[in-house]
Parts: sequence; structure tokens; C-alpha cells
Amino acid sequence: MLSDKIKQVIRTSYKAIGENMTNFNPRKQQTFLIAEIAKTLAGDYDKARKIIAIEAGTGTGKSLAYSLGSIPLALSRDKKVIISTATVALQEQLVDKDLPFLKKHSGLDFSFTLVKGRQRYVCRQKLAAAVTNGDDPQAGFTFAQKPNAADIRTLSDMHKKLGDGTWQGDLDSWSDSVPHYIWQQVQCDKHSCLKHLSEHTHCPFHKARETMDMCDVLVINHSLLLADLDLGGGKILPAPEDAFYVIDEAHHLPKVTRDHSSASVTVKGAIDWLTKLKETGDKMAKLVKSQRAISPALKLGDDCQDLLVELQKVFTFIENNKTVYFHTEKQYRFENGVIPKTLKNWAEDISELSKKSLTHINKLYNMLMESVKDGDTQMYLAEPLLAESGFMIQRLENLHALWLMYDKTDNEKGAPLARWIEISEGKRLDYVISASPIEVGFTLEDKLWSKCDGAVLCSATILALNSFDHFRFQAGLKTNDGTQYQQVNSPFDYANKAQLVIPKMNFEPSADNFTDELIEKLPDFIDQGSASLVLFSSYWQMEKVADALRKKHKLDIQIQGEQSRQHIIEKHKQNCDRDKQSIVFGTQSFSEGLDLPGKYLDNLIITKLPFSVPTSPVEEAQAEYVTAKGGNPFMSISVPETSKKLVQATGRLLRNESDEGTITLLDRRVVSKRYGKQLLDSLPPYKRVIQY
Repeated sequence: MLSDKIKQVIRTSYKAIGENMTNFNPRKQQTFLIAEIAKTLAGDYDKARKIIAIEAGTGTGKSLAYSLGSIPLALSRDKKVIISTATVALQEQLVDKDLPFLKKHSGLDFSFTLVKGRQRYVCRQKLAAAVTNGDDPQAGFTFAQKPNAADIRTLSDMHKKLGDGTWQGDLDSWSDSVPHYIWQQVQCDKHSCLKHLSEHTHCPFHKARETMDMCDVLVINHSLLLADLDLGGGKILPAPEDAFYVIDEAHHLPKVTRDHSSASVTVKGAIDWLTKLKETGDKMAKLVKSQRAISPALKLGDDCQDLLVELQKVFTFIENNKTVYFHTEKQYRFENGVIPKTLKNWAEDISELSKKSLTHINKLYNMLMESVKDGDTQMYLAEPLLAESGFMIQRLENLHALWLMYDKTDNEKGAPLARWIEISEGKRLDYVISASPIEVGFTLEDKLWSKCDGAVLCSATILALNSFDHFRFQAGLKTNDGTQYQQVNSPFDYANKAQLVIPKMNFEPSADNFTDELIEKLPDFIDQGSASLVLFSSYWQMEKVADALRKKHKLDIQIQGEQSRQHIIEKHKQNCDRDKQSIVFGTQSFSEGLDLPGKYLDNLIITKLPFSVPTSPVEEAQAEYVTAKGGNPFMSISVPETSKKLVQATGRLLRNESDEGTITLLDRRVVSKRYGKQLLDSLPPYKRVIQY
């Protein structure tokens, strides 16, 4: 139960924040959220299932709400608060603005830090080796691509600034972009950058982890959360049972989980590195100088040879069936996830062989580590080999994961895995074999919801068609499992601050003449405001319309893709500050996370409902599965997803309570189709002007 003492701490903190915030007005939505989050995490509603899913409209102040609802309780119970986001922008806002303000003015004594994945940090030892040997190809430090003079200068500059403390050693805080092939050689890795090795004690990654251990609040991203859960939880982050999770931008979590659970392997590519794996094992055994290393090295060599034979069979099989699989497309998805029996038999063999190979190389890796710790092997000799074997282990893990998914017999009661192959046309012909789950709710339930002490899932767009059902299914939450649900509306005066105009259009977006109609009518709609954002559903249509308007009407338009997103936003704001009309054309990615308050946006135009055609093999497989169960994938998947995206898109207009403007939706299907009313009713209560 939430004690009176904690309630008082929260009230006092909220009052102190109000006294230090300019133009602060206590919002009933915000205070309600704080109370609901605190009561849920305290177990007031359900002692075993302390989970709450919240849709909090723009302007409700959800980051302050979940911080105040979770941090005081976590401090009193010796728990960590883990805040996971989907975007870097929100991470930066939390770490640079929201949490420092809360710490300074709330009276709460807590510490916080941003936690990044290991590969975002430089390895001090690798950097030193690169600076010493980077311009000498004979020195044993091999780059994927030979560094040029500018790369060597960058590495030297990094080494100097890391040494004098003016750079903390993470990629994100380095002022310039670093070529991937350079960073890959100096980034931290889990196999050779180990804290108990004296040379790595002061590496930036380990220093960051020490900071993490001492902090009360950790800000992470969804990918790092999934990486930790994949390892069983508590390996990178605190154990789930010792933490309250706040999943912000929670509507992204199911897709991130699905992507994290998928695997892909190139056949010829795998054959190439497997050919070198035996050599790696032999070199490790030789360096260990122990009779015990001979057996795993020999077994690794034998299993690698068998793997090469099996993979060659797979390559030949696909090659022989090329006309069947790639008759019209360069991609082939196995219907209902069912693969040919011969391929399934090979999958069983490859899965088993890759598992055994992993056992052997891990044994050699651990022996080499022990040899270094015991002083029998010098670190400078072992380190390149540890890094090399680390790459091999990661590749073997991926190979095993992929073929395990091909070997698996799908449960008749659940969704099948999506399995597909495609042609990879690089410097040589290769085939990519891929697999992915369709539904991941069971993964989240098994690895997170059933283990964590408490969780808050929040977003401005969790609901689809005014219901939690779609998200609940995607995220693995059940109807009556004790999870709490709250929808908190925005305090904005939508009816008086914004109008939603649906002008009469002659053609639906699927018609050939729709693009010409956009070219004809957009200039008038753009003239309705001084700061316009026009959202399209396809790049080709956006570029065709922009090209025509630039030529015919001499309009000065900034187009997504022609410049960086940051450059476009900065120029747009400069135009607005000079009272010059500014027009930005963008696609789906500009409909989420784009913050243009006040005069920076008063005219939002949405050319088409944001339906996404199921084009990826996973989306196709999901639609196929829904159909097989007697459902309608358009109504059960496409329409709810479009509802969420439309709410996100219209949400670009009003960012503050004083904002106002017009939203123009140029898709007549919201009037002509049955689902149109559902989509309109899921939007905030804008004043509607329907011109039909």
C-alpha cells in the first residue's frame, strides 16, 4: 500500500516544483496520473501485478507525472527506476532538462544517468593500439577499410581528448561524425573489454557502468532493454524484480521487440567466416599452451567442416529452385511459415552443429581468459584474438538463432513464424535467409511483465480507435490480469484552438488523378497559414508534387531528404522568425516527434490517411495468419494502426496550450468509407469543417 509518508513526500515535491516553474498551473490530469502511477506501483490495486498502461494526451506533463509517481516510492523501497524511451530526443530531454529540474526543485535526493549500449563507447586499449598502428598495415591492427589521413587525425584527436578528460569516450558526445569502419575497430566489445583485466579497468564503458550502479534512475532505450531481457534480465541493467520500469513511447515497444527477436544470415557470407573459424580456434589453443585446449579446438574444426557442407547444400538448393522462388520478385516468403522438408532437415543439423560449435569456442575463449588472468599469456597477444573470437561468437549466436527458428515446429495454437529468403546482389550473388515472430506479446509477458516489480507503460498514442485492445494484444497484456488502464485527455482547448477541415476532393488517393488534384489545390491550402507542414504517404508523390509547385508557383519548399531533418527545422524556424512564409514537405517520420510550437506551425496538411500496405514479409505473414483464423486483417490491423498514426500526425499542430491553427485532411475516405467515422472519432475534439 502507498503509505501516508510517501503521499506527503509526493505532494510536497509537486508543490515545490510548482513554485519554481514559470506560469505553472496545477493540472488535474497530471495530479491524477501521479496518484494512479504511485498507487499501482505500491500494489494498491493488485499486489502481484503492479502494471499500468496510460495514454496521456499532449500537454498532460507525463514525464513529470511518471517521475514523481515512481521515484519517491522507489527510493523508499530501495528499487531502481528504469525509464526506457524509443527516441534519442526524449532521452536527451529527460537527462538534460526534466530530471535535472526535478532534482533541483523537488526536494528529492536522487541520482540519474543515461545508459547506453556497450558499442556506443570507445575501448581505451583498442584506441591506443589504433593510434600506434593505424598507419602501419603490418602492425597487426587491421581495419575493414584502410584509414586515410583524416581518419588517423580523428583517432589521434580522440586519444588525446580521452587522455586529458575533455571527452568522456562515447560516440554521441564526439563533435563530428565518425566513419563506421573506423568506429567498429575501436568500439568496446563484450569479449575483450573486460573489467577484471587491468588494462580495461578505466575504460569509458566500465566507468559508465560504475556510475549506473550508483544511480537511482536510469534512462535507456527500448533496444537496450530488450538486449538485457534477452540475456535473462539483470545482466546489463538491474534485475527486473529490483526495478520499476517506465516504458515511455510504449507504442513502439512491440515492434522493437519483434525486430530484436528476428534473425538473418547470408549463406555465402556465413560460409566465408566459418572457413576462418577453425583457424581462430587453432590460434586460441596454441596461445593457451594447455593440453586441455586441444580437444575443443579439434571438435570446433570438425563441426565447422560439417557446417560448411550443410550450408553448401542450402545454397545449392536455393540456386536450383531460383526460378520457383524468384520468378517475379527478389524475395520469397514461405506461405504460413511452412518450409520444404529438406530445408527443415538441414535446419535441424545446422542448428545442432552451430550450438556445439558455440560450446567449443566459448570453452576456448574462457581458457584464454584464464590464461591471461593467471599471467601465463600476455594481454597484448591475447587481446586481438579475444576480439576476433568475440566477433565469431556473435556470428555463431546469430546463425544458431536463425536456424533454430527454421528447425522449430510452430505451435498450432499460436501464430507461425515468418520465414523468407531473398537475393542479395552485392559484389557477388548471395541469398539472405530470415525469420521473425509475428506476435511478441508472449515474449514480453515471459521476460518482463511476469518478472518486474512494477511497470508504467505510457504514450500519447497507445489507444487505437479509442480502445486499449489493439495495444494490449501486441504487448502481451491480458484483459483481466490485474493491469490498470487509464486514458487522460489533454488539457488543450481543441474545439476553440484548432479546426479540422475536410475539403471536397474529386478523387480518392488510389486514383491516378489524385496527384494532379494535389498539385492543383495545395497552393490554396498552403496560403491558409504562414507556417505549413504538408505530410505525404510516399516519397515519389511528395517529390512529384513539390517539383510541380516549385516550377509552376515558384514556391520555396523544404523537402525531407534534400537536407538533414535538423537543418530543415532550423531553416524553417529562421523563416518564421523573419515573418517569411515557410513550407515543409515530409513523410511519415515527420508526423511523430516533430515539435514546432507556436508560430512555427499553424497550418498542417495531411494529404492521405497514413495506411501502410503490408509489404514486409512479417506484415504479410501477420495478415495471412489473421485471414487463416477467419479475421479481416484490414479492419483488425490496418485500421487500428492508421488510427494511431493519424492521431500522431494531427498532434503536430497543438504543442502548447496557446497554440492554434488548421488541420486539412485531403483524403475523402474519412467521409466515403465505413471506417472513416471511426478514424475521425478517435481524434481529439477539433472543430470539424466537412465540406461534402
